[in-house]
Parts: sequence; structure tokens; C-alpha cells
Amino acid sequence: MKRWLALILVGALALTAYVGSGPYRTMRAIRVAVQAQDAAALSKQVDFPSVRASLKAQLSDRLVRKAGPGLQSSVFAALGLRLADSLIGPAVDTMVTPLGLGAIMEGRKEWAHASSGFAPPDPSARPADPLHGVVYRYESTSRFTATINDEQGIPTVFVVTRSGLDWRLSDIRLPPVASDSQS
Repeated sequence: MKRWLALILVGALALTAYVGSGPYRTMRAIRVAVQAQDAAALSKQVDFPSVRASLKAQLSDRLVRKAGPGLQSSVFAALGLRLADSLIGPAVDTMVTPLGLGAIMEGRKEWAHASSGFAPPDPSARPADPLHGVVYRYESTSRFTATINDEQGIPTVFVVTRSGLDWRLSDIRLPPVASDSQS
């Protein structure tokens, strides 16, 4: 009886350790995929529909906030906002790909570099660590964040969520824009 109880306890501890280390293993797999410029490996670690939906919502919100209430009350400005908002979706769909995420994590300022794919690695250059200076944090038992600051100290937060025993990147919280923090 004691032997079975010990076996169950060891199994439960092993399962807890496996699930608890999941986000770290996922972020490591993302780091390795970006450094190796392996889009297929990166795509296994990312829930692209969730990331796209989140980014579309964040960008639409920024557009409306930037326009302000005065501009939103104008009929022509409202039409312009609707047109601009309709362009956000296709732009996000185009850029939120394994190549685009690789560009973000490598710290590239513009995603335009990703449109032509990963650049061939320079054999003499040491590959950049895409998660250099990352700060990890559990927000709950099924939500984990990795915060990366750029050269100016502006944070981008990568959210990893658990589904069953698997962890995947499901959200990218864009850094606040200077005018966002003032509103």
C-alpha cells in the first residue's frame, strides 16, 4: 500500500514539474526557433489566431484613441476611421506569421524585414539572443508572461497560456504609445 502511495505521489510531482516548466520550455523553444530562423518550429509554439485577434483589437483601440472624440464626431473623419480600421485586419494577418514574430523577437524596429523572410545568417556574426533580458512571471496557473524591454526600455509582453498540458504563445501586449499613457 505504501509503495502505491509513494508511486502516486512521485507521479503527481513529476506531472506538476512538467506542467510548471511548460512555459519555460515553450519560451526556450521559441528562442531556439528564432535563433535558428526556423519558421516551422516557431509556428508550433504559437496560437496564431489568438495572437492576431489580440493585436487587431489593440491596434483598433489605439486608432480610435488617437483620433479622439473631436475627430470621431465628424462624418468624414468617421468614414476615414472605418477605412483605416478595415485595413488593420489584413495588415495584422500579413505580419503575424512565424517570420514576423521572429522579427519582433529579434528586436527589429520594423516588420518590413520579415516580409522577405529571415535573412541568411552571417556566419561571422554571433546570433542575437531574441529573449535577452527577459523577465518571466506567472500571472496564474494557466497564464505566464515574458517581458522584453527594447533599447529604450519600452516593454513588450509575450503571454503564454496553458491548454491541457501544452503551453503556447497566445498574446502579445504591445508597449504603450506615449500618447496612450497620457490619456
